[in-house]
This record gives sequence, C-alpha cells and structure tokens, in this order.
Amino acid sequence: MHLVYPARSIVDQRSLSAMSAVVRVEARAVELDAATTLPDYLVDTYSWAYLRPRSLRLLDRHLVVNGILWGNYHGLVRAACSEFARGDHILQAASVYGNLSSCLADRVGDEGFLDVIDIAPLQVAHCRQKLVGRDNVRVRVADAANPGEGGYDAACCFFLLHEVPDPQKRQIVNALLAAVRQGGKVVFVDYHRPVRWHPLRPVMAAVFRWLEPYAKGLVSRSIMEFATYPQGFLWRKETRFGGLYQKIVAMRTC
Repeated sequence: MHLVYPARSIVDQRSLSAMSAVVRVEARAVELDAATTLPDYLVDTYSWAYLRPRSLRLLDRHLVVNGILWGNYHGLVRAACSEFARGDHILQAASVYGNLSSCLADRVGDEGFLDVIDIAPLQVAHCRQKLVGRDNVRVRVADAANPGEGGYDAACCFFLLHEVPDPQKRQIVNALLAAVRQGGKVVFVDYHRPVRWHPLRPVMAAVFRWLEPYAKGLVSRSIMEFATYPQGFLWRKETRFGGLYQKIVAMRTC
C-alpha cells in the first residue's frame, strides 16, 4: 500500500469524518479484545503484529507484506485465487494483511460469497473497513478451529498454520476439511522448507527461531499429516521460490 499525501494541508470534512469512523471502530475492537478470551499463543507471541491498532496501520501496507514475503505476495495471492471459481462460496480462515480478501471477493463475483473469519475482534473490525461496500462478503469473529458453519465450496487458509502451535494446526486443518462439501476443496498457502542451496535458508531459519516459533512444526512435515482422515481427499502440492512457499490443495472425494 502506497502512502498518498493530500495536495493541500487542510483535509476536507468528509476525510476527517471517515478517519474518525475508523478510529472509533478500532477503539471499539480493542474494547472487544479485552472482553474476548484470546489464545495464549496469540497474545504471547503475536500481540505486536495483530492485536495493536498501531500495528495494523503500520503492517497492512503493500510494501510491508510484499517485503515480508520477499516480493512473492502477489504471486502467492494469484496462486490461491486461481483455485476458486465465480459463484463459489468460500471460507477464508483468517484475516490477512494485504488485498487477498478483495481478490477473493472479486474472484467469486456477485454470484459468490466470501465468509472471512478471525479470532481477534480487532482484526475483524479492520477487515470490515477494508471490505466496506461489498455485498458478497461477511466478516465475523470465529476460530478457524471451529468456524461454526459448513457446506462451503472451498476454504482458503493463507499463511495461518505457521502461526499456531501444532495441536491447533491439527484442529484447523481438520475443521477446514470438514467445512467443505463433497467435491469442494481446501487451499493452504504457507511456508515450506526451502531447498538446501537457497540463499535465504539461514535468514528464514533465524526468522522462524525468533519471530515465528510455530513455523518449524509446519515446515518439518506435510500439511496432510495434520489431517485425521486424509484418505477422504485428493491432495495436490506445488512449491514456489526455491521451495520456501507451498500451495496444498485438498479436494474432498467423499
């Protein structure tokens, strides 16, 4: 996201009102966060990234999210969106910085529906602001391990699994697999163990060690291993950027 500065030093009243509305919404979300029981792993490890309004405004920028993914953000979003069709009803397993939700909403069109969930009310409020005016989108508070609904044509889990402990990985994978109808699919896009010669391998090892403590449990095994009944799905895998990223598609067969 690029910063655009007003040509004049005086901001019109409409802009001031919109800015005030965002502040009120995020302040209300902070109050809701305080009254909501959030997982310890989220509070202890990722408060700085997801539970502070200042962090939202700092991190939810194109240059930041694309930089974190070494210039691969748009390619990974396109890879995810390519799995869905117009008219699909999709569950998005967590709010995501960047324009993934907008791209998914555009992909399914007016005939489709995008249901975005997140466990943090602040993230839900922020996502609603980003998607305001879209009639084919709903954003609500829910845990990806218990989304509360089912029968979706597809589900999208974009860079969520590496941020949760292994027991939650298993719960989330199983819940998303259960949420899609027969013939539906779950699309996982996340980190993967890079090839040995990858120049970023030591850098990412340090990032995982200091900032992403639950990533090791993901890159050390297949996502399919977290599924209790993987045999009910056809699994397809592809890697990108020297193996640093992966896309897993699980299509339900029964």
